[in-house]
This record gives sequence, structure tokens and C-alpha cells, in this order.
Amino acid sequence: MSENKDAVLMNQNVAPEQFDWDSFESGLDAEARKEKSDLEEIYKGSLSDLEDNDVLVGKVVRLTDKEAIVDINFKSEGVISLNEFRYNQGLQVGDEVEVMVDRREDKTGQLQLSHKKARTLKAWDKVNELHESGEIVNGFVKSRTKGGMIVDVHGIEAFLPGSQIDVKPIKDYDQFVGKTMEFKVVKINPEFKNVVVSHKALIEADIEGQKREIIAQLEKGQVLEGTVKNITSYGVFIDLGGVDGLIHITDLSWSRVNHPSEILEDGQTVKVVILDFDDEKTRIQLGMKQLEAHPWDALSADLKVGDKVKGKVVVLADYGAFVEIAPGVEGLIHVSEMSWSTHLRSAGDFVKVGDEVEAEVLTLDREDRKISLGMKQLSKDPWENIEAKYPVGSQHVGTVRNFTNFGVFVELEEGIDGLIYISDLSWTKKIKHPSEFCNVGDKLDVVVLELDTAARRLSLGHKQLQENPWDKFETKYAEGTVHNGTATDVFDKGAQVQFEDAEVEAFCPSRLLEKEDGSKIKKGETADFKVIEFNKEFKRVVVSHTGTFRDEERRNAKEAAAKPAATSGEEKTTLGDIDALAELKKKMEGGN
Repeated sequence: MSENKDAVLMNQNVAPEQFDWDSFESGLDAEARKEKSDLEEIYKGSLSDLEDNDVLVGKVVRLTDKEAIVDINFKSEGVISLNEFRYNQGLQVGDEVEVMVDRREDKTGQLQLSHKKARTLKAWDKVNELHESGEIVNGFVKSRTKGGMIVDVHGIEAFLPGSQIDVKPIKDYDQFVGKTMEFKVVKINPEFKNVVVSHKALIEADIEGQKREIIAQLEKGQVLEGTVKNITSYGVFIDLGGVDGLIHITDLSWSRVNHPSEILEDGQTVKVVILDFDDEKTRIQLGMKQLEAHPWDALSADLKVGDKVKGKVVVLADYGAFVEIAPGVEGLIHVSEMSWSTHLRSAGDFVKVGDEVEAEVLTLDREDRKISLGMKQLSKDPWENIEAKYPVGSQHVGTVRNFTNFGVFVELEEGIDGLIYISDLSWTKKIKHPSEFCNVGDKLDVVVLELDTAARRLSLGHKQLQENPWDKFETKYAEGTVHNGTATDVFDKGAQVQFEDAEVEAFCPSRLLEKEDGSKIKKGETADFKVIEFNKEFKRVVVSHTGTFRDEERRNAKEAAAKPAATSGEEKTTLGDIDALAELKKKMEGGN
């Protein structure tokens, strides 16, 4: 009140327009007001200008059971829940911490700060820097999650995919929980605040460095030690200490290998030699068998063509069998050298894999390292003394083996086959294909017709075992003879006629099927037929039914024409008689 009185007194003798309202309202004169303003400016200058997104550094001035009191040099101190310092169990009074303003004043007028927000914002800036620079960062593996792990990187929860933990597949993720590991930030999504890290990328970088170092030193013929990394059906991948090489299955051993697992197993340490690589040395071809002497070098120098050897069948194919006669030395027995039989069969009919066999050396090429063997040479050649066993004209029983369009192959014994031409199967049957006459596997009586020892050819016959019925048919069915027969089939050009001899089948042209009443013989009808052609060589018989009665008509006409002219007392020829003769002549001219 005294200050207001003083202000009134100062203004009591002044004109209204000079009245000092500031002094009146504040109760302070101009000098006092200036001093107050100066003090306020000094106070404001001692306080920070707070922005919601600014990260400030504060000092912990007091700790309670639930909160940390932090001085940020503001008009009032701020509070932060201790839950935000769980990662820092050693927080003490006097520690400096990063904070952000959460709320300027709560309902009690207290300034609310957040250490977690400040740490997260700072962490995002740091993580973005790490992503751009590719710098390695330490992270704490907090827990497992679907498909990977959760990693704390500077306060941010990043995702570590299972495929990015190691270069090898990981089965037990729990072994990494609670560990601090090195990572590389490989992906950031600012929109969803997602961070993806990788430990595998660091391992691959190390491996790549080692790989370049190793590759730079590689040379063909160099012998290295490696570890079996992966076994496939076609070969084995070897880890040479950061770089992989392949041993093809054919380079594992001089002996034949069915599958690489027969020789090597995962994790096994082996010595290998570098056989080849590409220009960048990214594909390295390795070998193991090359570290051993070639088996052919150990093959006896005394071995020669004609010698007998023993071995084991290691590979079987339709065309033959490969026999190992010494470790790493294989010879081929072609199927044609397994038996003296001339008809083709599969090698599986004679041997199987694992069989111990004896054979004769047929060819031997040490330079090209090739050898061919034969089994049949150990048994007697059935063609020896063939003339004594199968002379021309001798009769035998054989087995039908197979057909061709022109005949039948008959086996007389193992290795002795003969051919019966289709024309030598039957005297009477018209055979278009041998399968119409017999079946494979049938027993067949044969006679030796020809024998060519040099060419190993045997010509056989079957019909020659019987008398040729066409010899007697030649007399019985001579031209001009008449026989009773049945039309078994009638078609446009004529009919097939069967006589009492089943082997004889004749043909009657259509125009010669006409009967006396003008109709034609139908299928199944029986009638007399006259033979007008007989060919023994081609078994051809041609007949005519019309000819059986036309011949008689001709004879009657000739007899009538030969009679002398009527004398007196005989009847003279009438007009009707002339007409009858003309009709008879017409019929005769129309037939045979």
C-alpha cells in the first residue's frame, strides 16, 4: 500500500496526460522497474529454452524408490521413472543422463522428463549412421522370436533373422540369448521404425577376406588339406579354409565309386590336389586319386593277349559288363563275348554285379589304358568240326528263337543257329509271316540244306522232311480234268475253290462261275470244275465251271454240222431248224 501511495504522490501534481500509469499499477518507480526487469533477464538467461524434441543432458540430484530427480538447469527439476534405467543398474546421484521433455507440468506442477525417449531418438540417429557407414556395432540378444532373435542396439530393438545368425544353419537359437555379439545394420525402415541386423554378414566378410588371400596363392598341382563340407551324388565339396573346391566322383579313387559316401564322410580332413580352376578361381576342381600312383602302372608287365584273368563284376549294362581285374583296372566283356550264341541277349542274362568271373584277354592297350575281355573263349567253339555234327541232309530238332520277315532262326545248340527261309516252311501253305506258322520257343524238326563254315551260316528247311504233294497233284489235277469242289469264298474277281485234297485251293474267274441257267455259283455251293491251268512251281490252279457244260454244247454242234445233206425221202430243213442252229452258235461263241 505504501508503494501505491508513493506512486500517487509522485503523480499528484502532474497533468493527466503525464500521469505514470506503470508506476501507479506496479507500485514501483521507473528506476525500480528497470532494476526488476534487469533481474528477470538475468534469471531467464540462466534457464534453457525447452523444446519437446530436444535432447538435453541433465544431472541426477536425488534418487527415490521409484524415481530419479534430474536437474536440467530449468526453473524446476524433472522426474524420470527408474524403470527407464533398468539397463543401467548402477545409476547414482551425480550421473549425467540424456533426457527429453515428456510433459512440462503434470497435475502437481512437476516437470516430467523421459530418458527412454531421449535414448531412443539418440539411438536412431546412431543406427542410421551405422547403416550408412557399415560400421560394426555391439548388440545384446534379448530374446527369441518367430523366425529369429530380438537384439538391443543402442536402446532400439532390432530384428536378427535366423538366416543371418551364422553361415551355417542354426538349430538351437536359445544358445545366443543373453549374449552380446557384433552385428552389422543391414536394413532400416524409417516409416515403421524397423531395424534388421546381421551377424552372418560379418562372418562372410571375414571369409571373403580369407578367401581372397587363399585364392591369390592357389596353383595347379598344389596339394592342400581341407575338410569335407558337403557330399552329393556327383562329388564332394571341400572347405579349404574359406574357399570351397569340388572333387568330382571320378576323381575320388582309381577304383569305380558308386557314391562318394563310400569313401568320405562329413567333417573328415583330407589331402587334395588342385586340378584346375576358372580365371577368377571361384570354381576350383580338386582330386584325391591323383595323389596315388595310377593302377595301370602297377599292372603286371607280363600280362598279354590270350592270358586268362579273374575279376569281379563292378558295373553291368545291356551291352556288357565291366570287370575289375586289379584295383583301379577294369576290362569290358561285351555281351557278344559272353556266349557263342549268335542271337542277342542282355549281359544280365549271364552275370550280375559282384560276381567273380574268369575271362581271356582279347585286346590290351597300355598307352590308352584299355583292355577287353571274353568269357566264351574259355569254352569250346561249337563251330569246330561243324561238318561232322551237322552235315548237309542231316535231320535235327531245334528251338525257334526269333522271326524276321523272310524266315525263322532256329537254335540247334548254344552258339549254333540256322535260318529257315519262309519258302522252306511248307509245301502247300501260303505264309506271309513266319509267326503264322510257329511261335518263339517251339520245337521244330529241320534238315540241313546248306553249310558255310567260313561265314558261320547254316541254312535249314522244314518242308523238305515231307514228300512234295504237288508231285502227285501234277498228275491228278492235270489240265482238262474235272473235279468236284466247293466255293469257299466269292469276291468281285472270282472265287476260291477247295477240292477234296485240303492242300489244293483253286481259283475260278468270275466269268467262269456262270451256270447253265445263267446264274452264278455262290459262296458255299458245290459243283464240278474243269482245270484250265496247273503250275506246280507257283502252286497255282485255275478252274472253270462254265467250261464243264460249254464243251459238251460245242461237241453237239460239231456233230450236227458234220451230218450229210438230206437226200430224197429225208425231211428238208425247216425255218425253225435254222433258228435253233443260230441260237446254239451264239451260245458257243459266248463261252469256252
